[in-house]
Amino acid sequence: MQVAMYYNNNDIRIEEAPRPKIKADELLMEVKASGICGTDLLEWYRLNKAPLVLGHEVSGVIQEVGREIRQFKVGDRIVAAHHVPCDKCHYCQRGHHTVCDTLRKTNFYPGGFAQYIRLPGINVRGGVFLLPDGVSFEEATFVEPLGCVARGQRLANLTPGDSVLVMGSGISGLLHIALAKLKGAGKIFATDIQKNRLKAAEDFGADKVFNAGEYSDQDLRNLNQGRLADLVIVSTGALSAYKQALNSVERGGKILVFAAAQQGAVLPVPINELFWRNEIAIISSYGASPMDYAGALELISRKEIDLVKMITHRLTLSDIQLGFRLVAEARDSLKVIIEPQK
Repeated sequence: MQVAMYYNNNDIRIEEAPRPKIKADELLMEVKASGICGTDLLEWYRLNKAPLVLGHEVSGVIQEVGREIRQFKVGDRIVAAHHVPCDKCHYCQRGHHTVCDTLRKTNFYPGGFAQYIRLPGINVRGGVFLLPDGVSFEEATFVEPLGCVARGQRLANLTPGDSVLVMGSGISGLLHIALAKLKGAGKIFATDIQKNRLKAAEDFGADKVFNAGEYSDQDLRNLNQGRLADLVIVSTGALSAYKQALNSVERGGKILVFAAAQQGAVLPVPINELFWRNEIAIISSYGASPMDYAGALELISRKEIDLVKMITHRLTLSDIQLGFRLVAEARDSLKVIIEPQK
């Protein structure tokens, strides 16, 4: 089979690899669609593990079923979680499944940018979901990113009427905007430095967008009855956005840290101004649990968010280097989907 072997962001090679062999409790999935995630391009995070096959936003068809498996069959259309928790540890019992040691060690093999992947038994038991008839393979690639977004908003306790500022209008930001709108948020504001993404933010529900280089917290007050945002969601790794977030959150509000910054980045936080009197909370959210996958798949099946409209590029596996460049440049792309079988 063919795989896209990652050496660095500018060196991804199409190589031949053996089709994975499965054990009695495993599945072999033919990958039909695999989304490129912004985290795939975190070079500082990836290089010490390279070469490897990336890709975790996957959907496809079961090609082989281990003899111990009864709940799935050859031909089933599925979406699969790459990480799954143990559901038993201290963290899982407290609802923090995505910091579970088991979740951080599990993965499918070799990665979603391949023609076939092996789903280990633990993934099969806790992280494989049948696709409803009305959900396409490309829509199913949004299960993981939408699950991450839903988890973040749940941890942030987004409630109807809250004013929301989304900093960064890439795919994660757009999903945050669309889901916040769906959940009944009050005014929704968004920032970015790219015009096409600001336009997309408006299309998916933002009431007002700002060029991030020109935005100030006074702009927010002018449009929000003199108040800042009840919830600020940082969906970009730019340190400037994190600094803007500190100045954009209302008393009693929250900042949701949703994106990774550059390695070693440090953010000075004004303790007295933020915490002592104003009851500001800074929270973070990492990844998605199987529960979040299931909820996201339900949202997608109801077609309440036009995910297909977010897809700007559909590429073959051999064009994956172009896909990484499109995502890195962030000019003409929103969501880039790789179709390994084409």
